[in-house]
Amino acid sequence: MTVAPVIDQLDRPLGVLRLSLTARCNLACPYCCPDAKEPEGLLNLEAQLAVIRAACRLGAHTLRLTGGEPLLSDRLWPLLEQLAAGRTDPSDPLHQLRQLTLTSNGILLTPQRALQLKALGLDRVTISLDGADAISVARMTGLPGEARTGERLLAQVLRALKAARAAGFDPRLGQLKLNSVIQNGVNQDQLIPLAALAREQQLELRLIEYMDVGNRNGWTEQQVVPAAEMIARLHRHWPLEPVGRAHHATANRWRYRDGGGVVGVIASITEPFCGDCNRLRVTADGLAFTCLFANEGLDLRRWLMPRPDHAGLMAVLTAAWHGREDRFSELRAQLGSPSPHAEMAYLGG
Repeated sequence: MTVAPVIDQLDRPLGVLRLSLTARCNLACPYCCPDAKEPEGLLNLEAQLAVIRAACRLGAHTLRLTGGEPLLSDRLWPLLEQLAAGRTDPSDPLHQLRQLTLTSNGILLTPQRALQLKALGLDRVTISLDGADAISVARMTGLPGEARTGERLLAQVLRALKAARAAGFDPRLGQLKLNSVIQNGVNQDQLIPLAALAREQQLELRLIEYMDVGNRNGWTEQQVVPAAEMIARLHRHWPLEPVGRAHHATANRWRYRDGGGVVGVIASITEPFCGDCNRLRVTADGLAFTCLFANEGLDLRRWLMPRPDHAGLMAVLTAAWHGREDRFSELRAQLGSPSPHAEMAYLGG
């Protein structure tokens, strides 16, 4: 199979497809504000595979399955089965996928599901956790004051990490990571406890600046804890040395000098990395977004329903990427916040 990588207006190739399986979540994190129900017209399995194969033909080498909470979707398992079969066939565009990952809050990640994910060829699991104690977990999952619920959720996430590790997702190989959003005035006190937890679990922790995605979360710049400040605070506890940010990656990484592992920071607000962004997002109902901060998407359903028009889909995605010039984070001050602004859970983060 011949791959013809597409390049946008800023010479950025398409490399990563983030496919959302659902906009629903079993948590209510206030920085994300997920929907309570699915949008209409969800892509079926045939349409999902058509989108993935088209992206692969255009150069995508990584597929990230997201939500909402993707483990809520009963469409996850049939999709993984088809992806596993296609990746082993050199004539299938899916053979181009070098990495298949899933992002989850971990609540539904049982030992059985972790083993299924591994058996179906998933290469990496990223778990989201924004607090290291019951009260903080309750607050960050939209359940303030519910300490007992926070204890239960934290215990479930820790069990999920154990299950993923037992299933063969090796954190030393980057196959199991921990994501944490740090919000000033809300959970900034959890920075050191989360880092201590990640060090204890030998996990790479990725600290994420609170972002202005969507209209529901009440974002203000004062709520952002800058990446440089987070690294400085960590450095005072455990001295760090820079590793850097790989080309097209989101995280700028640092290594603990005492051998305690690696920590990354995703600084979309204070240190934007638009210049080499290679990600295309497709929502669960088939809208393609070329930027996390975009205010509108391209509706692909015309080329997907009732049956995929593969040539038409290739043409429209090629044109969309060729015309892409998004760099909202770099131009945030000049552009202001676009309106309407798609929500994070709908876009898949």
